Amino acid sequence: MRLLFISNLFPDTREPYRGLDNATVLHHLAAQWEIRALALRPTLPFRSSSWTARKEDKRFQPHFLAVPYLPKIGSRWNHRLMARALRGPLRELRERFPFDAVLSSWIFPDSCAVAQLALELGFHFVSIAQGSDVHQYLRHPVRRKIITQALPAASTVITRSAELARLLGEAGLDGERIHTIYNGVDHAIFRPAARAAARQALGLQADKQIILFVGNFYPIKNPLLVIEAHSQVCDDNTLSHTKLIMIGDGPLLGSARALGDRLHFAANVVLAGRKTAAEIALYMQAADVLCLPSVNEGVPNVILEAFACGLPVVASRVGGIPEVHPGETCGRLVEPRLAPVAAALRAVLREPPPSAPIAEHGALFTWEDTAAQYHALLSSAAGA
Repeated sequence: MRLLFISNLFPDTREPYRGLDNATVLHHLAAQWEIRALALRPTLPFRSSSWTARKEDKRFQPHFLAVPYLPKIGSRWNHRLMARALRGPLRELRERFPFDAVLSSWIFPDSCAVAQLALELGFHFVSIAQGSDVHQYLRHPVRRKIITQALPAASTVITRSAELARLLGEAGLDGERIHTIYNGVDHAIFRPAARAAARQALGLQADKQIILFVGNFYPIKNPLLVIEAHSQVCDDNTLSHTKLIMIGDGPLLGSARALGDRLHFAANVVLAGRKTAAEIALYMQAADVLCLPSVNEGVPNVILEAFACGLPVVASRVGGIPEVHPGETCGRLVEPRLAPVAAALRAVLREPPPSAPIAEHGALFTWEDTAAQYHALLSSAAGA
């Protein structure tokens, strides 16, 4: 069977982590589907650029397509502009690659544009709701109306958490056509290992406790709160030498650096930048706790990956996180505020939960199982 993937969330060599979970799903589906990708790149009108596929994604022959996008003021038109830009390339591709189904990720404008073309050109499609495209966009009256009018054209809507499914159901979508599928974990990379050996490999001190943050430096991920909470942890004499390592990049990176300086403990904060999956796994094996106090989330893969390494997690009780985080046996679930986050970090650092049960819980999430569920829904949409 033939599958076409359409989304702005697909990686390239400049942004290798953009939509990485989508690319991972496609690689696991490739044993059963012949796959092509239309990788959309929303761009201001009249601007041009070029993109190159990662080596491992060339099997999907991705076509990177610039589509006009109007930030802030374009809510009424961006899905229509995207559909207009997609129409010709989609028709041409269909002549060469008569796909049986389309998989589209990010419900607005991507899936709304695909919905318009599905009705016009007559094909079946499945939409993926990622997280913010539900949490934030359903609060926007114009986008909410467009989403709830367009998504019924999808054969199925896949959500990456049950909370996202609940919100879409409350917005009026047919609950029987909404299916929650959690992402998986690459257990060949994310697995338990000796902490001392991991620290030696990274050149980290053996006698300091380590808090780890992994994520984009965006307000929704709350990286500045992690730094403030670390400062409060260090105020405790028994935890005064605790180190904070932050992996990631984004617009708040400069603010994070300045905050560490202002709190006079910058020497204990390491802004490590972006890392590969293998490097992140090594840091997880070296750390004592992962901290992710997000304002909102779907189900962040980094939590599942930490569990697979046997690493306890202090995370916000928001979005889909409580669906996969069982609580004190794997760390703490807290409100995304300074005092409870700092208190939870102190508690886990003083009395860490056993790592073996955490790793056993993390082992429940596999990409093979995720892909099998996608395959079943896509096959049903294609009429197979």
